Amino acid sequence: MNREERYPELKLKNQVVLSLLIYQGLSSSEITGMKLQHVNFDDGTIYVKESRHTSRRHLELHPKQYHIFERYINESRPRLLRCESDALVIGKLGVSTTTGEISYLVEQFKPLFTGRNLNPSTIRQSVVSNWLNEKKFSLEMVQLMAGHRWISTTARYRRTSTDERRVLINRFHPLG
Repeated sequence: MNREERYPELKLKNQVVLSLLIYQGLSSSEITGMKLQHVNFDDGTIYVKESRHTSRRHLELHPKQYHIFERYINESRPRLLRCESDALVIGKLGVSTTTGEISYLVEQFKPLFTGRNLNPSTIRQSVVSNWLNEKKFSLEMVQLMAGHRWISTTARYRRTSTDERRVLINRFHPLG
């Protein structure tokens, strides 16, 4: 988040995009579709509209995001804006950011993660998997947070530990 930027005026915009990928697990298309009015500082939430593949939802802002969002919306975004727009994320040309620009931003971090496929989709998959397997959120809660329409989509991210597998094998194996 604190890397050297080629265009200093884009630093806060890039931090907003990365924080949405990391903390809310949003897809590139969800980020590009966000509007200014979708950020609610009073409730501490961000609204994500529904798409063909995901449901609409309100997600909590992480405490670290408040300052970044506030500075971006009040300082950087007005300087970047070239024409009237209610898009939340504005690129260096003064118009709404594209999914390609978000992919390019993430691609810049590939040298830090050698041997891994790093793109916005894999970040989202990691976030959803982390919610289920590390933070131990319920399947239903993760389904709502990720915007999955079907619980089976969310269940694919669940990993069983070695101990859980051993118990299942001992319980159901015919020779056990």
